[in-house]
Amino acid sequence: MKEDPYVKLARESLEYYLKNNSFLPRPKNLSSELIQEKAGVFVSLKKYGDLRGCIGTTGPTTHSIADEIIQNAVSAGLRDPRFQPIEESELDKLIISVDVLGPPEPINSMDDLDPHKYGVIVQHQGRSGLLLPNLEGINTPKDQVNIALRKAGIYDTVDYDLERFEVIRHK
Repeated sequence: MKEDPYVKLARESLEYYLKNNSFLPRPKNLSSELIQEKAGVFVSLKKYGDLRGCIGTTGPTTHSIADEIIQNAVSAGLRDPRFQPIEESELDKLIISVDVLGPPEPINSMDDLDPHKYGVIVQHQGRSGLLLPNLEGINTPKDQVNIALRKAGIYDTVDYDLERFEVIRHK
């Protein structure tokens, strides 16, 4: 089975790190989009249908989407505080997806959200929470915003700012 190049890079990055305890050097044969474009990227890992790790960046923090994937794949596998680090024996059981984020845009209310199309960022006094779009079991803007608020430790009784963004999901 041919794997999406974004997912393949994430898988190779995590595998390389587990075997060598260092980051994968950026491969030379990548598409121009992976090498020349910059964006926030989330890498999600699932094992037997359950989340096993998910880490990302809301905007670019490296020189390219490829570098963002390499770093975030390792972080998702080893540094997500909700889970024990991935072990090498789990690699062949992981389903990996890579979300490339579009630029966030401020919105005025939950009415401007569609949880199947847009991700959401909530912000209040230096705290922020993000939830990706099109996640299983999240069907209303209210559900989406409440989860993002909880992740950020922001009470729903305070005034908070909302932003939405679209993603291109690679599976």
